Amino acid sequence: MKRNLAYALIVMLVAVASCSFTKQSFENDDKDKLLLDLITYVLERGHYEPKSIDDDFSVQVFEDFIDVLDPTKRYFLESDIMEFEKYKFQIDDQINNTDITFFNVVYDRLMERMNDAKNIYKEVLEDPFDYSLDESISIKYEEEPFARSKTELKERWRKQLKYATLGTYDSKLTQSVKSPKVKREMKNDQVITNIEVPETVDEEVIKALTPEEAEKAARESTKKTLDEFFDFIDDLERKDWFVQYINTIVDEFDPHTFYFAPDDKEKFDVSMSGKFEGIGARLQKKPEGAKIVEIISGGPVWRDQRLEVGDEIIRVGQDGEDPIDIVGMRLDDAIKLIKGPEGTVVDLTVRKVDGSIEVISLTRDVVELEESYAKSANIIKGDQKFGLINLPKFYVDFNDYSERNAATDVAKEVERLKQEGAEGLILDLRDNGGGSLKTVVEMAGLFIKDGPIVQVRSNGKGKDVYDDKDERIQWDGPLVILVNELSASASEILAAAMQDYKRAIVIGSKQTFGKGTVQNVIPLDNIVRSNEHGDLGAIKLTTQKFYRINGGSTQLEGVKSDVVVPDKYSYIDLGERDQSNPLKWDKISPAEYKIWDGYIDYEQTIANSKKRMAENNQIKLIEENAKWIKEEQDENVISLNYNIYKSEEKKDKTKSDYFKSMTEYDSKLTFKSLKYEEELFTQDMDLREKRDRWHKNLAKDVYIEEAVNVLQDLKINNLKQAKLASLKG
Repeated sequence: MKRNLAYALIVMLVAVASCSFTKQSFENDDKDKLLLDLITYVLERGHYEPKSIDDDFSVQVFEDFIDVLDPTKRYFLESDIMEFEKYKFQIDDQINNTDITFFNVVYDRLMERMNDAKNIYKEVLEDPFDYSLDESISIKYEEEPFARSKTELKERWRKQLKYATLGTYDSKLTQSVKSPKVKREMKNDQVITNIEVPETVDEEVIKALTPEEAEKAARESTKKTLDEFFDFIDDLERKDWFVQYINTIVDEFDPHTFYFAPDDKEKFDVSMSGKFEGIGARLQKKPEGAKIVEIISGGPVWRDQRLEVGDEIIRVGQDGEDPIDIVGMRLDDAIKLIKGPEGTVVDLTVRKVDGSIEVISLTRDVVELEESYAKSANIIKGDQKFGLINLPKFYVDFNDYSERNAATDVAKEVERLKQEGAEGLILDLRDNGGGSLKTVVEMAGLFIKDGPIVQVRSNGKGKDVYDDKDERIQWDGPLVILVNELSASASEILAAAMQDYKRAIVIGSKQTFGKGTVQNVIPLDNIVRSNEHGDLGAIKLTTQKFYRINGGSTQLEGVKSDVVVPDKYSYIDLGERDQSNPLKWDKISPAEYKIWDGYIDYEQTIANSKKRMAENNQIKLIEENAKWIKEEQDENVISLNYNIYKSEEKKDKTKSDYFKSMTEYDSKLTFKSLKYEEELFTQDMDLREKRDRWHKNLAKDVYIEEAVNVLQDLKINNLKQAKLASLKG
């Protein structure tokens, strides 16, 4: 493996920059200018395909920044845009001179317009909406002009709010408000809550809302939603908006280069490692405090059992110290107080669901996000058993590779499945957006003897070939890989390598996402000798492109499945080719590799699968549904007339009911957890429930069913090959 590129790039940048980026140089500059200078410096010298920061670049930043701030065109006026226009061809010069005048002007005006918007939506929602009028709204906002006056802007808000409220009005009008009786009883030393629905209904139990009452309730609901939205907006600081500006500039280079503010970098690390130090609860900001909305299985809150979903944290103290009131505090700031190093104690003052106040002390611990990790199941079909491994991402701890990572976890699951008698293996990479390059190289090595896995090229340099050098093969049996349009990056590397070796049969979308670039995360603090502004965050920088061992790039084109099957994403634009500013497709010379010789009739197996899929009614229904989803997505003009809304809703419901049979599909396959996991169920009922739910969904999955069929074909062919070999011997 080549030397870590991120480290090498940092060394290069520090060597060049140490003379110019010093504390003295920036003692009179603020943090925003320092960030702008640093990031453009890194982009110009470290990006795989740096762009010229010129007038064309300036125009793109101008248009994209306005669109990021006001995509629905309900804040800025046409006069504002005309005023901003004088900067349209100056932004490149401002960037080169670390001038942030354009940002300051736009930001100040946005704050002014958002304050105006608070008054506008409250005024609009004071008056009833007339749903009998024959009017409509276009939701293709990019084609709409900016409002020419405040009167026109208020009318735009009126239509948008009417549109937002229409569905709520319908649900309020058609629902019945039921007041069921609640009965509690003791069973096995636990309180069991039963909800009794009365057999007879009287006026006190069910009350239908009048149109006037429903309309008022719908407006109140919309107002509450907007109040919460602007409460969130009020929590944002100027630095948060400046990050948006920085990332607008960064995004012009390619869609995967990204600036992380210090807090965002921490969140990125958590997402990649699947673990963090804290109490193990997901929180949501509420006016009364931080509300617990989910308890993470295995964490301190889950083990302690005194906190429950719905409880609100109102004060936070550190191991006996005076607590800090977090009511009204930014959620991110509250979370910083609650999180902390493993082994430390946090004191939470909590308003329980029943209204009581309680102080609960918890010892922080490392919390693992179980849903981020690989999981496996046995598939039973008749007297045969197959293995399934679901991998959500190629996770890794960037600070310590020896900690839990995707490659070692998949290796463990493969070994467990082997021990339980799996005769074939399915690796499910659907919706897997990628992750660590190192883990995918190691993982591919589990399935081949040795050889190249992926080729990588840096700007202006020759290619590097990343090989599996370990001759051990952990799994030499039949292998199927499942992908879809959201399988990206590392997922594409693995699928492409196994396809090129003819080691696995790839089943899924016509093509995967098409992300063929490599990013490295570079802390900006490593580039300056010192600074007075604290943590500067990091930049995720596109530094390389990767290529299949056959020489082709997956950039834009993705991996084309051996067996193409439709899914709900089939006609929706969501691949790399649909992102802004993607790098181009190209190819390089192939690496030297030998095709896997463990299969016989490989092409025939693919042909058999294609034939089955072409004749499968469930697949035909899925494709029909995908086309309908695309049609619905392309509908840009929406009627605000209630009768027309109901008519359209009726059509949609008829169509939706027609497609409901997709969720009732039964593959007749049986799914079971592995023995080690079943032993955990006695201690973790939440895990049992999650796995039961997963298995039920798998039993309805036609793609899993076909993967099993392919494994059977490959297994039969392998048996034929073994028999031929024994007869010849």
